[in-house]
Amino acid sequence: MAPPVSPLSGRRVVVTAGGTREPIDPVRYLGNRSSGRMGNALAFAAAQRGASVTLVTTVDAPADLRIDVIRVETAAEMNAAVRAALPGAVLLVMVAAVADYRVADVAMHKIKKQVSLTLELVPTVDILGSLAGDPLRQGVFVVGFAAETDNIDANARQKLSRKALDLVVLNDVSRPGIGMGSEDNEVTVYGTAGFVAHLSRRPKPEVAAALLDIVEERIAGVLDGMPAAVPRGLLPGSSG
Repeated sequence: MAPPVSPLSGRRVVVTAGGTREPIDPVRYLGNRSSGRMGNALAFAAAQRGASVTLVTTVDAPADLRIDVIRVETAAEMNAAVRAALPGAVLLVMVAAVADYRVADVAMHKIKKQVSLTLELVPTVDILGSLAGDPLRQGVFVVGFAAETDNIDANARQKLSRKALDLVVLNDVSRPGIGMGSEDNEVTVYGTAGFVAHLSRRPKPEVAAALLDIVEERIAGVLDGMPAAVPRGLLPGSSG
């Protein structure tokens, strides 16, 4: 007996992965410990379900011809790439660890070692926040990730509300063995009505599959009768 067809089959899905890198000078940058494994796992899992996947990433991507990979470095570049990929998509999974700040004035030459150094930091673009209420987001189910170390549940639910997400996936990155840079993850999922599910510690590909199961339950009815995805390469203005 053939397995059931996924609601994501033939639909466009956008996933982000990795940590953005905000330049200080030509050789240094502000970054974080994100490995991109969770985002890669979600992109691969969506492709396995028949989705047309665009992966916007700062790290090496899965070697899978079903995934359209867009490499970026900074928050601004990721924001532009996500916005370019969203038309026609039904799902955005924002896994990437986007830097909160960037250097106000990037040095044109390598900064030499000094007794002390002060950098002026300014906020980066809030990718998810900027999409809240934007017509570009209409018809897109949006999932955000919240990597937290304290007041984790409250902080995650605040992010869900503040950025008008459909789901937020919380992971406690203060715990060893899960989260950034780890092979495993353990997450709690919240929706607009509150607690949805807790996924106990397991390899990230298994977390990805379970998360897509949750998403599919929520969007299956909405997708009925909607046309299938247009491959990204056929969208107006796309270079493939």
